[in-house]
Amino acid sequence: MKRMMMAIAVACAGGMAGAQEAQEAMPDAQGDQGPPEFFRSIYPEHAFDEAMALYGALGGEEAELDAKTRELVALAVAAQIPCDYCVYAHKKNAMSAGATEAEVREAVATAANVRMWSTMLNGMDYDFEAYKAEHDERMPPTN
Repeated sequence: MKRMMMAIAVACAGGMAGAQEAQEAMPDAQGDQGPPEFFRSIYPEHAFDEAMALYGALGGEEAELDAKTRELVALAVAAQIPCDYCVYAHKKNAMSAGATEAEVREAVATAANVRMWSTMLNGMDYDFEAYKAEHDERMPPTN
């Protein structure tokens, strides 16, 4: 997975011709070539290179998040969508990147907690300006 992400990131820097070359040359963890077939078979052909470039850029060398953090975020979002495919992949990816079972559980619980409070605030039509004022009083902006 790491090799695939790095190759896609290199492709992003090299433009569309670079993206195509990287897709053809990059081995994944199983030694196969290119991105997974499940990506290629479901995405519009004319936009595939751009989608792979974006996917790679988020995990490239200039990314601020490390792989474990990025996969925990992706898992938490996937659990909320919900997407069985994404949960399966991102949990395995997070564990491969060093996440513990406790970290996985906490990431998913955090997403559930955000969803619960979002549901309550939106469902009860809590005044957004009052919310921001109280939040900022408790947690002053840092910049």
